[in-house]
This record gives sequence, structure tokens and C-alpha cells, in this order.
Amino acid sequence: MKSVAVIVQNGFAPFEFGLACEAFGLDRSDDGIPNFDFRIVTPLPGVVASNMGFSINVEHDLAFADEADLVVVTPVPRDAWAQIDRRVADVIRRAHERGAWILTVCSGAFVVAASGILDGRRATTHWMYADTMARMYPAIEVDPDVLYVQDGRIITSAGTAAGLDACLHLLRQELGAEMANVIARRMVVPPQRDGGQAQFIDKPLPAVASLSLAPVTDWMVEHLREDLSVDQLAAKAHMSPRTFARRFKADFGATPAAWLARQRLIHAQRLLEKTDLGLDRIAWESGFGSAAVLRQNFARTLGTTPTAYRTTFSCLRAEDAASTPELVA
Repeated sequence: MKSVAVIVQNGFAPFEFGLACEAFGLDRSDDGIPNFDFRIVTPLPGVVASNMGFSINVEHDLAFADEADLVVVTPVPRDAWAQIDRRVADVIRRAHERGAWILTVCSGAFVVAASGILDGRRATTHWMYADTMARMYPAIEVDPDVLYVQDGRIITSAGTAAGLDACLHLLRQELGAEMANVIARRMVVPPQRDGGQAQFIDKPLPAVASLSLAPVTDWMVEHLREDLSVDQLAAKAHMSPRTFARRFKADFGATPAAWLARQRLIHAQRLLEKTDLGLDRIAWESGFGSAAVLRQNFARTLGTTPTAYRTTFSCLRAEDAASTPELVA
């Protein structure tokens, strides 16, 4: 992925627009992150009004979106959902046909839905608008509970901060886990929130600080090699296994086992990127036990093999090239 087009239209939401700029538009070359050819586009270049009483001047029309590797669609006002600009819908349809990534934030999903490319697919939007989207587009399987959904090369996300989670999810696929973590650290946000996590939690702050599961999840990450049972984790949380499992699912949108498997996979990704350890050692370090189980998890979750992942994202190749003058020329 080398080029990114962010589509804005009148009534755009500044925060959601800004997070797309933050994720893909900043120069992070000092941290070893490759820059994207990043442009903001709109159907008719010129002044584009936000929904907060100020405007921006957009220089580029939609032509660049016909070339971009990623097209980001920012939210549009509710009164525009029934009359999506045909020029934008056509650009999205063409982007999908040529295999580009498409990512929506919040009600930007309505724009992509109008193009027809979500028919027969699973998607999400802000939970407040999910019922409306399902009524307007019955051919789409609208999931109102998750942070983001990836179906092929289309990523739809829920409201506000969930869009940032979706951006990091895509960056992780394109740049690797380590570079995505660097970007997350620069943003001062968690590097990984799975798309299946609930959009909102009824009681996000426990009444008693000691009921927080953060110490337990921190301990889990530090002990990935071990065989961690729910009974063991519940004891550390000073809860019954049943209460712990229910509370964990409510807080993290996944079972303890599923969450732990994801953390192990992320650790394995980073080891593949940053070390030359063999697959058996990486499997042991990350808690999978054997290279065969590691391969199964990579295939099921990432759709690739550990070896292919290392070939694509290894940081050692870049370091070796930088330290060998004849390879840099």
C-alpha cells in the first residue's frame, strides 16, 4: 500500500476525518515508517464545510481516488444517507473492482453501501445507526455490536475511536505488527483492539478499582508460554471461574482463550519480524507449543504462513541492507 485517498464531503465530521489524517498522512519516516502518497479528495474541489461550523479547502478532485491503494470514506450527515453522491459511489465501486482497500469510519459505511459493494457482505457502523442501515440495505449483514469488520478488502468501522482501531488493523496487515505498534505508541493508544470487541460496555469503569481485569491481562501477556486455564486466571482475579469468564467477555468482547490466542499471535508476529529465531522456538516463546500449531493459527487468522509473513515484514532485512553499503546503492 503506497497511496491513500480520503474522501470528504459537505457536513464531514472533523474527528473522524482527523483520525484518517493521523493514521495515514503523517510523516513518520524518522521512526522507520514508510510515508504514503496521501491526499484529501472531494467531488468538487474547493471549500468543504464540516458539521462543526468551519470549513477546509480541498484541492484534489476524485481522480486520485481512482488510483489510490486505499480509499477512506469519512462520515456524511444523516440527511445525505438517502442521496449519496453518485460520483463518490462510482469511485468506490471502481476501487473495489480493481482490488483497492476501502475503509469506512462511522456513517461512511452508508456511502459504501450505496455503491452496492457491501451487498451479501457483513459490515458495521455506529450502533446508533445500525438499524437504519439494515432497513435501507437489507442485502447487507449489519453487525451493530463490533468495533470493525473486515470482509475481503473492505473494512467498515463503528463510531469515532473504532475508526482508529480499524486503521491500525489495516496498517498491521500492510506494515506488520511492529510498525503498527510504533504508530500506536506515537498516537498513545492501545496497539490492538480486536474488531469483535463490543462497541460499548455498560459499566466501563468498575465501581471498585480492585475489580479491574487489567492486572490479570498484563500478567497473561507476561506468561504467554504457560498453559493458562480459566480457573488459574479467575483465582488471580479473585473471582469464581464463571464470574471471571462472564466479566472478561463483557470487558474485552472475547473469551479469555480467544483473547489469549490473539495475544500469542501478535507476539509471534513481532518475533518473526524482529528476530531470526526458528519456528519451533517462536512457537514455544509465544505459547503455541509447536510449529504446527503456530502455522494453523497463522493460516486461520492471517491467511498466510509464518515463513511468508517473515519474508514480507522482517525488520532484519532492512537493518542488514542499511549496514551493508553495497546493498543500499
